[in-house]
Amino acid sequence: MSAIDKRELTAALVRIADLLDVRGQRGYIVGGFIRDWLLERKTHDIDIAVSCDPVTIGREVAQAVGGTFVLLDKANGIVRVVLAGDGQNSRESPRAEWHFDFSPFSGDIGSDLGRRDFTINAMALELRQFVSARTGDNASPGRAIDSLPADRSAVKLIDPFSGRQDLSDKLVRAISTQVFQADAARLLRAVRLAAELGFAIEPETERSMRQCSRAISEVPGERVREELVRLLRLPGAAGHLRYLDSLGLLLTLIPELAAGKGVDQPTVHFWDVFEHSVQTVAALEFLVRESNWEHGRGDMLAAAPWSDAIDSHLSREVSSGSTHRVLLKLGALLHDVAKPMTKSVDDTGRARFLGHTKQGAAMTASILERLRFSNREIRLVESLVYHHLRPVQMANGELPTRRAVYRYFRDTGKAGIDVLLLALADYLASRGPLASVEEWTANCRLMNHILAEHDAQQARTLPVKLIDGHDIMHAFELGPGPLVGELLVMVNEAYASGELTTREEALALVRRRLAASSKQQDRITRNAGSPEVNRNLTKTKVD
Repeated sequence: MSAIDKRELTAALVRIADLLDVRGQRGYIVGGFIRDWLLERKTHDIDIAVSCDPVTIGREVAQAVGGTFVLLDKANGIVRVVLAGDGQNSRESPRAEWHFDFSPFSGDIGSDLGRRDFTINAMALELRQFVSARTGDNASPGRAIDSLPADRSAVKLIDPFSGRQDLSDKLVRAISTQVFQADAARLLRAVRLAAELGFAIEPETERSMRQCSRAISEVPGERVREELVRLLRLPGAAGHLRYLDSLGLLLTLIPELAAGKGVDQPTVHFWDVFEHSVQTVAALEFLVRESNWEHGRGDMLAAAPWSDAIDSHLSREVSSGSTHRVLLKLGALLHDVAKPMTKSVDDTGRARFLGHTKQGAAMTASILERLRFSNREIRLVESLVYHHLRPVQMANGELPTRRAVYRYFRDTGKAGIDVLLLALADYLASRGPLASVEEWTANCRLMNHILAEHDAQQARTLPVKLIDGHDIMHAFELGPGPLVGELLVMVNEAYASGELTTREEALALVRRRLAASSKQQDRITRNAGSPEVNRNLTKTKVD
């Protein structure tokens, strides 16, 4: 569950109910927790609507249970109490805490439920009833969560909009046609909720979403980012993106993608630019063993690079809930975003997209800044777009050299593995059903070679440090500066490439480089006043 066991959680809920009882106030567990409890899904968030001031009760609860008080929304009086565990189980559960979110209601709880978004989120259960539900021993407060009736239909829910029936029917239904006008972020939330639960969006709700789709452009980028990250975290993200497009939401959020629709590519491509981009997401999910792909085959996966280390790398968090896996899907969607504006046709009639990686990287950064992604996320996805052709280009018909592999990972950094996977997905989404076994095998051999060489270089380089900056400055009487860093990069590259193995060889390489630079500078100085050099300098200035 988490580092907080069920007994601690129950004790906290009982304490909250007691604090409300003493003041003659009411409290109801509402929203997503009720939905997830009925579906027997794990959750760590409990929303509690209270008939008193949430700020006051929230501070008292935080003090009573040893939690942390957080003011989430001062204008609407919404507060959070974070109940954290001791962290001992943090490896097994990355989220060792519970969130109690308190919001106000006045009058009837039904009025509060009527302001919510979807019927399956508009159910409530009186707090005291929830914590008192036990079997057998009423004196055992630690049994509250475990001992709620197994037959959940026996619990007396407040359900004015038949949310329980929609749970049974697996439908996401808006409470009214006005919910999206009140908060356009619900447009994305509906798709994400349906995807998470494996539900369908009710037809009338879907029609309302299409009618209101333009309003999503008015939603703050932070909220869009959160919903988009949660959607991309799910398997089948390509299908979810396609559904967003059918609702008119995807191109409203990222209008830069619209230009790719109908833009034909060279004959080696099966789809236009836009469809190729979505298919790249689908192919990527296939390669990372997350979803099936209609054009994927078992022998393709057998040849493709995969390991526990790659899986672990993709699961690593980058920033605020996003992982390498999530951002890789985003990079797949955006990797050809600049193709429409860079398209040209050469004398042979062949379409070219010169510079689309560089321009696409800049466009990607702009898109993600608008959607309020963090700098770390932006840099990673930007690198994916900028370098997505590099693995194939560095081969040049042969397996790349040690030096080429070293420079590749030096330049791509933490995105190195991700770019290799994107390059493979890009190939599959280019050829589609026409992908040949020979080409696929060659591509996989290339990527596996790059990974294997990188692993070998890491094994050689990480434990060894032939020389450092102080060694260079001391041996050659240099002061601190960028030159020392450049010389160290040169030494590391030569070592990773197998060109030197000892400290003496490293120092000798530095000595040769400094001597060559000195000779070149002398030559420039001697020739600086010659008529030929002056003519060249003058010509350069004129040009």
